[in-house]
Amino acid sequence: MTHPAAEASVWVLADPRAGTAAQALGIAERLERPFRTVPLAWGRLARLPWPWPSLAGLTPGARAGIAPPWPKLVISAGRRAAPVALWLGRRGARTVHCMRPGFGAARFDLLVVGRHDAPAPAPNLMPILGATHRMSPARLAAARSEWAELGRLPGPRVALLVGGRVRGEGLDLETAASLVPAARRHFPGATFLATTSRRTGSEATARIAADLRDLPHRLFRWGDAGPNPIAGFLAWADAVIVTADSVSMLSEACATGRPVLVAGEAPGRHAALARSLYEAGYASPISAPGLPHPPAPLDESGRVAARLREAGFA
Repeated sequence: MTHPAAEASVWVLADPRAGTAAQALGIAERLERPFRTVPLAWGRLARLPWPWPSLAGLTPGARAGIAPPWPKLVISAGRRAAPVALWLGRRGARTVHCMRPGFGAARFDLLVVGRHDAPAPAPNLMPILGATHRMSPARLAAARSEWAELGRLPGPRVALLVGGRVRGEGLDLETAASLVPAARRHFPGATFLATTSRRTGSEATARIAADLRDLPHRLFRWGDAGPNPIAGFLAWADAVIVTADSVSMLSEACATGRPVLVAGEAPGRHAALARSLYEAGYASPISAPGLPHPPAPLDESGRVAARLREAGFA
């Protein structure tokens, strides 16, 4: 739970990008102790690859929010937050950073990096499967109560988590056109719980909506009024289908412990993540004939938090 600075010895540096911030917040929430969320806002200097601890990349307003009393532990994520975290490290804080920091990797007390990024072995490295996130067992349990009406929909209930290109607008139309037909092949007669993202784009969203029109479904389009029901969809899903282009959504889907199918293809690190999930038994490509049988819900946020407690970080 977020607390004022005077009450919290743990700070979370929250990048403006929700998926990046969620990696740090997901760890802090699992520590089960008060923490302060410090919103970060980036000025033009944040584009520079700062090679030393610095607050120079922040806007004046964001810099004003970083003031004593200093924290004992800082949790951060993303390249731009790394100089800020190390600046606080110079003031006595222990530093835990998610994702590649871009510089000064050896200066952090703990680096939490996905295996799909092929990090070089190091004493302060904790490699994980996928990414940390906020879809904890407690949040999923709460979502089952909050979205109880979803449990009354006919089963099987299949969540469709739809992303889009990481750099560029819109899910490719080939993936959009094949998504619902492929889902129906695996789950004839299912109720589909679909949500699109900021990156999906209007054309792909329209195609998916058209394919769902005559099927039992709930569709939440990016920008629709009201709260995003993704936690409820995951909590009540009997299986999850997720596009291959989002590290966060793939990781959250595997946290359910339900079968996860991956739709479409994405290059580079996203493809490497999908392969690692296949090899570990958490997911299968949607083209596969059967369903995976996950060994357990994937809970890397909880595993990182446990390591921090064991090491005396929190």
